[in-house]
Amino acid sequence: MCATFITLALLVFSHPLWATVEYIRVPNGGLQPQAAVDTQGTLHLIYFKGEPAAGDVFYIRRDSAATTFTLPLRVNSQASTAIAIGTVRGPHLALGANGRPHIAWMSAGDASPGMHYTRLDDKGRAFEPQRNISQNAIELDGGGSIAADALGQVFVAWHAGNEGEEKRRVWVARSKDEGRTFAVETPVSPIETGVCGCCGMRALADSTGQLYLLYRAAAQQIHRDMTLLTLKPDAARPSHQTLQPWELAACPMSTAQLHKTGAGVQATWEKEGQVYWTRLDTPDLLFSPTGEGGHRKHPVLSANTRGETLLAWTEGTGWNQGGALAWQLFNAQGAPTLVKGYLQDTIPVWGSVAVAALPNGSFVIIY
Repeated sequence: MCATFITLALLVFSHPLWATVEYIRVPNGGLQPQAAVDTQGTLHLIYFKGEPAAGDVFYIRRDSAATTFTLPLRVNSQASTAIAIGTVRGPHLALGANGRPHIAWMSAGDASPGMHYTRLDDKGRAFEPQRNISQNAIELDGGGSIAADALGQVFVAWHAGNEGEEKRRVWVARSKDEGRTFAVETPVSPIETGVCGCCGMRALADSTGQLYLLYRAAAQQIHRDMTLLTLKPDAARPSHQTLQPWELAACPMSTAQLHKTGAGVQATWEKEGQVYWTRLDTPDLLFSPTGEGGHRKHPVLSANTRGETLLAWTEGTGWNQGGALAWQLFNAQGAPTLVKGYLQDTIPVWGSVAVAALPNGSFVIIY
């Protein structure tokens, strides 16, 4: 299978009509990469390394003209306080004002339960001491997320609750001073939707300060709909909408992603072994890759300046089980192209994928 892919990749790279796709393993044997590209074209990357139940988060970057990453900086100031078990609980990255990296993760163990946060210091040489942002809502299960904008706002989001999935809420702690201080977390999701306890979620802030939160509901413990919250600046409460319903009397341990493009915001998620993506300005138009689904999980996406979207996902991964990496490129109209790939036995246990669009229009997949 790998030999077949290499032949296809060479054809894709030489075709003038399609974006090129670079794929690389997470440096230093890391897991669960999270990637972002700043306005200067620098690729920022975080990853997990260590024991899955109690490991560390590391940060590296690659300048637009460079071919290698910088030496890793450990993100968490207290060793072995991050978790990777389940794939839904890893660290999240957001770039804020002046491209500063902000990172949040679900804590490991019982020493300081909740969502921990740090940011790169003013000199850009080290990360500030980690802080537990959650003050009251500490009953985490699935992981949280983080968003930041150029206005200096930082949002740390997670879901918590000890009265069952059907009563879990999404909580948000907001900073208005680039993460120096945070207000006490507040619940933002309607209590009637619940939250799927062992599923991941995503947060994203756009250039206007509007916050998007994507999570899987758990109403009556069976309505596990993909749900979007949109909180406008200074709004008293967010609006919410169902992007795709799903009736399931079990937790699918799913993840989702939001991505900001020049034309708006995209979202991707999974359902019944298939992966989907959409543009939030036309959420009724769902796109999915060609081929048979059934074992597809943990989708991520990115869009380049030409409007092309690269969707990547894992295949065959599960609890304590690795699998394959797969991806497909979609054109500006959302139609799948012939640019696609599959690498068998490349995703390690608790591994996932990251995708980023580079300034020259090409893409990089990190797994």
